[in-house]
Amino acid sequence: MTAYYQLIRRETDAQGTVEAHYRSTSLAQGAWNEHEQHMAPATGIICAELDQFSPRNDMRIGRISLDILGLIPAGEFKIVTKVIRPGKTIELIESEMSAQGKTCITARTWRMLTQNSQSVHGLEDRPVEGPEQAPVWEGIRQWPGGYIQSIEARSHERRAGQGIIWLSTPHEMIDGEASSDFVRLMGLVDTANGIVPRQDWPFKWGFPNLDLQIHLHRIPQGQWLGLQTVQQYGDDGIGLTSSVLHDVNGPFGRSEQILTLRQFGES
Repeated sequence: MTAYYQLIRRETDAQGTVEAHYRSTSLAQGAWNEHEQHMAPATGIICAELDQFSPRNDMRIGRISLDILGLIPAGEFKIVTKVIRPGKTIELIESEMSAQGKTCITARTWRMLTQNSQSVHGLEDRPVEGPEQAPVWEGIRQWPGGYIQSIEARSHERRAGQGIIWLSTPHEMIDGEASSDFVRLMGLVDTANGIVPRQDWPFKWGFPNLDLQIHLHRIPQGQWLGLQTVQQYGDDGIGLTSSVLHDVNGPFGRSEQILTLRQFGES
């Protein structure tokens, strides 16, 4: 396999709603269950639809909010994308992924007017050491599934609960189509939840995320995603994975993932 997904067909109706049908490949296989898709490439394929949905040169995506409604089945599925709040300076786009008769992911995306704000430009998140000299981190291979096997991971520093990991993939998101830098890197962000687990392998607690929130103060560039990640477990069964997102030019945004902590073996 050379791509995470195969496009079956894409249709646009008179109102501008786009319905795209796909088939996942073995590269998209998840880590918690062998018959599901990993949320990372699932995010990437939604972003591939967003990337070409009614594009406007004067606007860009500023936030993507994805809720995971259940297991994301492998195989055939569809994504329906439409504008639910049009506007001249901001617009809200909704994407819904469904498979086997059920909705598995809902995503809402704010697209925002761009303008020159150099006079007030300023960042508090600082750049981190890049991937060029970082050693390969094979520890990510403790996770099963085709998706994890499809990516390269490098790290200068990490420990349980915190670290900086650089990720890259040689694979396109859609078979026969070149992926933009935005799609390629957005399709890696969800991996953050598995790179600094607060437990030794094999895990006694599961910690799947129920959502993925991505905020972008600029559009990323390049082939490498840097995840400056902290994972925290609360004392009542709920956790949080938080990341500053980097490309080789520096920080470009942040992500958050809420976790449900579940002890293995419990009924």
